This record gives sequence, C-alpha cells and structure tokens, in this order.
Amino acid sequence: MTVDFSRRSFLTLLSAAAILPSPARLSAAPVHHFRIRTITAGAKLANAGDMNTLHKAADFLQQSRLQFEAMEYEVQTLRIATQALAAYLPDWQRSASLDALKELDAFAEQHNVMFNIGPVNNEGQNSDEFVSWLTQLLADTGRLSCSLVVASAGTGIDHQSIALAAEIMAAISTSSTGGEGNFRFAATAYCPPATPFFPAAYFNDDAFSIGLESADLLQQTFAGADNMSDAVGQLKINMEAALEPIERQAEKIAITAARAYSGIDTSPAPNLDVSIARAIETLSGVPFGSMSTLAACAAITNVLKSLQIKSCGYSGLMLPVLEDTVLAERAREGRYGVADLLLFSSVCGTGLDVVPLPGDISVRQLSALVGDVAALSNKYHKPLSARLFPVPGKKAGELVKFDNPYLTDAVVMGID
Repeated sequence: MTVDFSRRSFLTLLSAAAILPSPARLSAAPVHHFRIRTITAGAKLANAGDMNTLHKAADFLQQSRLQFEAMEYEVQTLRIATQALAAYLPDWQRSASLDALKELDAFAEQHNVMFNIGPVNNEGQNSDEFVSWLTQLLADTGRLSCSLVVASAGTGIDHQSIALAAEIMAAISTSSTGGEGNFRFAATAYCPPATPFFPAAYFNDDAFSIGLESADLLQQTFAGADNMSDAVGQLKINMEAALEPIERQAEKIAITAARAYSGIDTSPAPNLDVSIARAIETLSGVPFGSMSTLAACAAITNVLKSLQIKSCGYSGLMLPVLEDTVLAERAREGRYGVADLLLFSSVCGTGLDVVPLPGDISVRQLSALVGDVAALSNKYHKPLSARLFPVPGKKAGELVKFDNPYLTDAVVMGID
C-alpha cells in the first residue's frame, strides 16, 4: 500500500532521517533476491597492452558470476575498470594510442565485459586535439567508458576541467546517434576508487566491488509499512538482511581469488522495470517532485549510509532520468526540473545522471551545470557526477526516443 502523507507524517519522516526507530519492534522480511547490477574488477595496468592483468580480471569475473548465480542471483553485467588513463597511456597524442584502446574494446567484446579506462585527466587535455581524440575514441568503440575529474579533495574545484568536460559532452552529442555516446562519459567530483558503477568507476589496485539493482526492495518494504517511521526503520533491517549473504560470499571469493574486496555500493539502482521513483512515491505518498520528495530522499539516504556492511562508491540515492520510467514520466508531467535534481543531490543522489537536454544547449550552459555539480560536491565532500545528454535536433519539451535497451523514452528537459 502507499503510505498516506500528512503534516504529522511529514514531521515523522524528517525525524526518521536523523534517528532510526529501535529495531526491537521490527523484524527482517524474507530476503529479496534482487539483481546484482555489476561485479566490477580493478585492473592496474602496467601499460595499455598488459593483457596478462586483463585476462586475470576477466577470469576472476567469470568465476565470481558462477558463484553468485549458484546462489540464485542474476548477475547482469561484468565490468573491468583501470586506474587513471595517464598511468598506463600518458602519450595519448600518438596515433597508436587510439589503436591500443581499440584493442581493449575488442578484449571487452570478446570476454563480454564492460570496460572503463579510468579518469582521462591528462597533460594537454585542454587542447582541441584532446577533445577530438576522446570523441573519436567513444565513436569508434562500443564498450569503453571514461570520466573526467572536475573536483577532488586534492585540488578542490577544477574550473579548467569543468570547461573541458562541457566541450567533450557537446562534441559527443553531435558525433553519436541521438547523442547516446554521452551514456559512456561523465564529469565526476569526489568519486572514490573502487566505485563499481560506470562511467565513474576506476581502481588503483586489483580489487573488486559490487553494485546492486535493489530499488525493488525499497518498494516492497515501503508498501508493507504502517507508517513512515517504521518504513524507514524496516528498510535498514531488510537491506542488511538482503546484503549480508552477498557480502559473506564476496569475502569468500576474495580469499579464494586472493583479490581484495572493496565493498558494496549500497545505491539502490533502478532499471526500466524497477523504479526508484516509485519507491520514493510509496514512502512520501505523493508524486515524485512534489513537496516531501526531498525529505523522503534524505530519509532513504540516511539508511544507506548507516548499513552495517562494507560499503564503497556513491552509496547514495540514484536518480537517473533516462533509466527510470517513473522518473521520465514525472519529468514529462513537469513535476520537477534540472534544478530540483540538484537540490535532491544535496541530501542524496549521484548528481545529474542521464538527463536529456536540448540539442542546442551551449558549451557555456553545459559548463554551468557541471560547475554546479562540482560546487555541491566540493561543499559537502560527497561523490557526485554529471552525465548529461544533449539530444541533437530536439528542444525542451519535445519527446525523444532512444535506440538503446537501457534508456527509456523521455521529454527533453529545459534548463531555464
């Protein structure tokens, strides 16, 4: 059932975001076998041709998948992520470097894995040549992803990289069908290593981490709650019960494979058939984007941050517009906008994720959006990213359809 929303329950929800109810009154529901979105292995490469390290990572992933499938989990994807590109391919300017990365894409295709070449921050990256080089790389490959760091603990806000990220997004949008190449590129801020989700993923060692598709678990928990306070408390119990066998198995795999286990990204990722927005609406009692959405997001995030497991990555609330049918529908209804997504990211979230934007958006406007995400991340030292989708030929308010099994039809969102 949907929890009724009132002034009293609103105040209760705000309290629950800070103080969870005593678990003595609550009990764990039967463990829900949600999907494992990804098992992501780190591959610290000596160079772009370090195939020995890559084969070890691919073999590890295949064996790990079999072990989780034996426990009746569906493992959707296997992924490999390297350290920063400059560490194993500093001379990107050479024409041979593009060929070397195409070989990595071919390896990923052969082994049926997704591949992230890490943050591409590099010497000379502010040149037009670099923008063209990276755009061409994504156009010529199908499984490679990458990111550009625009804020970090070491440097704070990097304005030069913010401007570069905007130029790259604009260039990708015009060099790929429907602008879909931006699905594999993001500007990141304060994202730690061992994040399992792409395109932000990178590793500094040969470890592994796990990402889940657990939005349905939230939906089931909230639908069975009597009030909001119990709903939030029950979520903590249910998630710990559901994640515990995954963590226990991951620890066994780490020992057997002699590969470090970095943790689980507790973010309840949605999919086209599993909506995080639906779960939020069930908790708040109102359509996503209405008043109380922020409070509901804060309450859920508080649970995600309090789980007694080894966590990594974002471990926050994901709101990917083009990967969630309810999020896309509420945007079409005009219930929220880009500024609202930034607001929600202040208490949760991963930033601006797969947001459809007008095709004629300027580089300056893209830079402003990326800069806002960087500023928010720098303020709270929390991992955020910007994965923006300028759609060629489309204006704000127009419907866009994607030829991509991971993306839903949506309305282009305005930025004014």
